[in-house]
Amino acid sequence: MDISTIVGVVVGLIIIFTVQILEGGSPASIILIPSMLLVFGGAFMAGMAGGVLKDATGAGKTLQKAFLAKVTPPTKLVEEVVKLAERARREGLLALEDAVKTVEHPFLKRGLQLAIDGTDPDELHDILHAEIAAKKKADKASAKLFENMGGYAPTIGIIGTVMGLVHVLENLNKPESLGHSISAAFVATLWGVLSANVIWLPVAARLNRLSAVEAEEMELVVDGVLAIQAGSNPRLVAQKLRSLLPPDEAKKAEAAANTKKAA
Repeated sequence: MDISTIVGVVVGLIIIFTVQILEGGSPASIILIPSMLLVFGGAFMAGMAGGVLKDATGAGKTLQKAFLAKVTPPTKLVEEVVKLAERARREGLLALEDAVKTVEHPFLKRGLQLAIDGTDPDELHDILHAEIAAKKKADKASAKLFENMGGYAPTIGIIGTVMGLVHVLENLNKPESLGHSISAAFVATLWGVLSANVIWLPVAARLNRLSAVEAEEMELVVDGVLAIQAGSNPRLVAQKLRSLLPPDEAKKAEAAANTKKAA
C-alpha cells in the first residue's frame, strides 16, 4: 500500500493543530460540529449537484482508493510479460492457455485471452486501447467530484461565516458573548479553506496520479501482449518494455534481468 496520501493529510492536520496549540489556542476551539457539518456536507452536496448520482454514490470507494491504493512496481509486470513471451516463443501462443489462469493483473489476463483466442492484432490493439480510454474517462469523473468539492468548500465556509456574523449582530445586546460568537463564525471559513487544500484537492490530485500510473501500466501491457502474439524475441520484448519505463525503473529492471542471467 502506498501511504503518501495518508501521511500527507494526517501530518498536515497534525501540523495545523500543533500550530494552534503553540499559538496559545485550543484544538477544541476550532472543532465545532455545526461549522464542520456545513462545510463538509455542503461541499459534498454542491459537488454532487455538479455531477451525476453515480459519481456521488461511488465517492466512498473512490476515497478509499485514494488513501489505500497499491502501486505495483512496473518492473514486476515487465518480468511477468517477458516470462510469458519466453514460454510463447518456446511452446507457441496456445501454450499460454494454462498460464493465463495464474496471471493476477486483470488487464494483462484479458489481453492474453484475446490473443490466445486468435483476435486480429489490429482489433486487439483497438479493443485494449478502447478499454484504456474508457478507464481514463471514468477516473477523470471520479476525481472531478473531489476537485469540485475543493472549489466549493472555501465559499461554503464563507457562507457559514456570514451566517455566524448575522447571528452575532442579532445579539449585540449580549456583549459578554460577542467574542466567542465572532470567533465561532470564522471557524467555518477556516474549515472551508483547510478541507479544500489539505483534503479534497490533494485527494483529487492523488486520483489523477493513480489514473496516470495505471494507464501507463496498461499501455505497457498492450505492447507486451501484441509482441507476444507476434512471436517476438523475448529479449526484444524486454528491451521494448523497459524503454517504456521511467529511467530509474528501467535501470532497476535491467539490473534485475542481468542478475537473473548471472544466476
